[in-house]
Amino acid sequence: MWNKKIWKKRHFIIAAVLAAIPLSFAGCGQKKASDSTRVVLTTGFAKNEVFCIEKSSCTLAEIMVYMTNTKNQYEEAYGEEIWKASYNGETLESNIKDTVLARIARIKALNLLAQEHDITLSEEEIEKAKMAAQTYFSSLNDKERELLAVNEPLIQAMYKEYALAEKVYEYLIADINPEISDDEARTITVQHILIKTYSLNENGEQVPYSEQAKREAYQKAAEALRRAQEGETFTSLIAEYSEDSNESYSFRKGTLDPAFEEAAFNLSTDELSGIVESAHGYHIIKCISTFNRDETDRNKIKIVEQRRKEVFNEEYSSFVEGLTKNIDEKLWETVGFIEDSEVTTSSFFEVYHNVFDKE
Repeated sequence: MWNKKIWKKRHFIIAAVLAAIPLSFAGCGQKKASDSTRVVLTTGFAKNEVFCIEKSSCTLAEIMVYMTNTKNQYEEAYGEEIWKASYNGETLESNIKDTVLARIARIKALNLLAQEHDITLSEEEIEKAKMAAQTYFSSLNDKERELLAVNEPLIQAMYKEYALAEKVYEYLIADINPEISDDEARTITVQHILIKTYSLNENGEQVPYSEQAKREAYQKAAEALRRAQEGETFTSLIAEYSEDSNESYSFRKGTLDPAFEEAAFNLSTDELSGIVESAHGYHIIKCISTFNRDETDRNKIKIVEQRRKEVFNEEYSSFVEGLTKNIDEKLWETVGFIEDSEVTTSSFFEVYHNVFDKE
C-alpha cells in the first residue's frame, strides 16, 4: 500500500541524519545581498574545486570518493541493472550525485559549526582518522588512486571532517532525553482488506477512479465487510478481495494514512472496522493486537532520536542560513560515475565505522 522504489528509500548505506543546505551558483566568496548575507569580492574557484562554504572547500576528488563508493555499494547489493531504474524522469545516478553533494556540504558546514562551539577532535580521534586513512588508501589499487585522484593525506582529512561532523551532532543532542509514554509509542497490529479507488498510468502515477468506478469499489468493500461480519475467516477474505500486497501492518501513531490510522487505533483486539476511506481506497480493518511491548520500546528509542534531530536541525538551520555557499556549476555538470572495471572500491564508509565504532 505504501511501498516505494528501493532506491528512493536508501540514498546511502550509512545513516543521513543532517539536513541539506542549498548552494548558490556563483564563484567562491560571492553572495547576493540580503538581510542575512554579505557581499564579498569573487576570487574564483581553484582548479577542481567543486564548491565552497565560507572558506571551507570541497574538491572533485572528495566528491568522486563518495560517488564511487556509493555506486559500488549499490552494485554489490542490487547488481548493475539497478542503473536502469528511474523515477519521474530522474535517473538513480543523478539522484546519488545530488545526494553526495548535499551530504558533503553538510559535513563542511558542521565543521564550521564545530568552530562556533570550540569542538575539536581528541588526539585519539585524530589517530583513528590516520588509521582509517591508512587502511582505506592501502586498499586502493593503482587505477583507483589514479582515477579518484586521491592521496593518503586527503583521505585522512576527509575522515577527520566526517568524525568532527558526527561529534558536533552528538554534542548538540547530548542533553535531549525526553520521556516518551507507552501510549505515544504504542504499536498495534492490524489486518486489512483494501479495495483501491485509483489506477496507475504509464509513469506509475495515481489516477483517481471515475465516480462510477468508485461506487463499484465501495459496493465490493461493502460485500467483503458483510461477509466478515457474518463470520467468514478474515484471512480468506483478504486473499479474495484485497488489492494490497501486504495483509497486515504493525505501526505506531503518525506513520500511516491519518484516516486509516484513526480507525485502527480505535479498535479493540479482534474488532472489525466499518468501511474506512483513505487516499488509497476503501479499507476494512481487523485489529490483531492493541499493544506490543517490544515494538513499543523500540518506538520509544526512535521517537527520542527524532526529537534529538529536531532540536539539532533548529540550531543547524539557523547557523547555515547566513553562510556564503557557492558551487562551480560548469565543473559540477561534468561530474559522473567512473566507468572502469578496475574501480571497485566500496569500503570508505565501512572502514570509518570499523575504526571509530570500536570500543
